Amino acid sequence: MTAQIRHAQIVGTGLIGGSIAMALKSLGWHVTGRDKVPENATKALSLGAIDLIGSDPEAEFTFVAVPASSVEEEVRRALDETVGFVTDTGSVKASITSAISNPRFIPGHPMAGSEQDGVNGSDPKIFAGAVWVLTPSSATEDNGLRELQTLLGSIGSDVVTMDAERHDALVAVVSHVPHLTAAAMMCMADDRANDDTPLLRLAAGGFRDMTRIAAGNPRIWLDICQENRLAIVSALDELSKRLGEMREIVAGSDVENLNALLSQARRARNNLPARYVRPQDLIEVRVSIPDKKGQIAKITMLAADCDVNVADIEVAHSAEGSQGVLVLVVSRNESQRFLTALAGMAYNATIRELA
Repeated sequence: MTAQIRHAQIVGTGLIGGSIAMALKSLGWHVTGRDKVPENATKALSLGAIDLIGSDPEAEFTFVAVPASSVEEEVRRALDETVGFVTDTGSVKASITSAISNPRFIPGHPMAGSEQDGVNGSDPKIFAGAVWVLTPSSATEDNGLRELQTLLGSIGSDVVTMDAERHDALVAVVSHVPHLTAAAMMCMADDRANDDTPLLRLAAGGFRDMTRIAAGNPRIWLDICQENRLAIVSALDELSKRLGEMREIVAGSDVENLNALLSQARRARNNLPARYVRPQDLIEVRVSIPDKKGQIAKITMLAADCDVNVADIEVAHSAEGSQGVLVLVVSRNESQRFLTALAGMAYNATIRELA
């Protein structure tokens, strides 16, 4: 018997939308795509990123990958025109999560990208090892959340579930402000190069690495800075304070405190989490859950709070009664921390070796 081909839809056939389409096609999905600029969809079709231009009412998942100002409109349209689940790829989540309360909508943010613009830069492997954040609302259907988590894991993403407001505050620190900082440094160097021509020729690897993200599409960041301006301004204020402290340390030749700060930074950088790749490093955590809405979101958010990576997830339903078992594959080294947190929330959980 031939396996039934699964269908997905992409709205916005740019870099991210095209990359999602290619990743899904590599798994055998049939992908339909559309774009407000017809030439973009035509290009995606010619490159083989999508199979068909248009809309697919039977799509199991629709990925809305458009600028922030158009996300709400396109999500609502997809919910009206399709029977499946809908997610978006915007980097600001609180506004869209609060604006649309629909069981089939699962807000998301893949933290992946490239300096390339448009579908020409699309890469099906761009999500391998990258964090993909989901911020379900209280209305989000558990089954859709679980299916999307599984699908994103199958294209190599490290799926993290958290509250939308928390997401926006965190990405301001780790994504939005770093981009603005890189832009500021690049502009400073560019301005000084007007008076000292060799300056940019002296830019070595460290400067190039730190300012690489400044090569991103400026139009995207206009929307981001508008949508998440409060969190960004707060993070910029903190950065300004820390730079001021660093200035005083350097100006005062305070070697002891400078060494302490640089050592802390080095230690933190070396401890950035890595994705688990060896099966022997993983173990199942099996959690008994009541048949109530929001349980999957609650437990996966708890995993994020505990800094526990969920490599895979599934639900084993009970044939009788109102209980089920949520099965999460996590790092063996992190499992005890997760079990302790689950016990603190009155969940009954056990561990089991992978089959």
